[in-house]
Amino acid sequence: MEYKQIKPKKIYEEVAEAIFEMIKTGVLKPGDKLDSVQQLSENFNVGRAAIREALSALRAMGLIEMKQGEGTYVREFDPTMLSLPISLAVLMNKEHIAYLLEVRKLLEVGAAGIAARKRTEKDLQSMEHALDQMREGLGDEELGEKADLLFHMAVAAASQNPILVSLMNNVSGMMVETMRETRRIWLFSKQATSEQLLEDHIRIFEAIKEQNAVLAQERMREHLGNVEKVLAKYIQ
Repeated sequence: MEYKQIKPKKIYEEVAEAIFEMIKTGVLKPGDKLDSVQQLSENFNVGRAAIREALSALRAMGLIEMKQGEGTYVREFDPTMLSLPISLAVLMNKEHIAYLLEVRKLLEVGAAGIAARKRTEKDLQSMEHALDQMREGLGDEELGEKADLLFHMAVAAASQNPILVSLMNNVSGMMVETMRETRRIWLFSKQATSEQLLEDHIRIFEAIKEQNAVLAQERMREHLGNVEKVLAKYIQ
């Protein structure tokens, strides 16, 4: 008889689950501000690194938000998150970010090239709509994140390839959270601004509009490469 191997939980997972339970049961309510990392470290009697990882997991799940210069706040609780294991939600995990960037390159660089050849006027309108949303989202982190994903999904749809679109849809949930984290690290980095992010997407759009497949792929690869550079110090 074979038995399933039981892996011990890591400290940050236990901390994340404890805070998750407090949110789920209403001990922590939407809008409540969490204690500082130092205070949480003392409260749970664990290192600050474990607290940061736990908060990253909860943020990836959409349960908390970190406002620069203000602190960490509880967001509106989404019951659908109940079934999502904490360990799978840690999308700021260094390895996960690296893996997902690889997947995005494989899917999206190819999608951009095909989209340039096959896009319709309706596809261009969808991309333009996403770009408009990105412009409106300058300074609005949540709107900017949604518009970012909207643009990339519009590019995939423009490929007219249902299998490619299906693949993008299958990883879109993970992409949402990965984009969220990469955008935040990008925006908080001195190396880039939200305007530069928008400019990257406009350049991709223009190449697709011009039906220049090689240029569209090059610009998508360059965009994802820029994201990777910003994240390089973190990933290493």
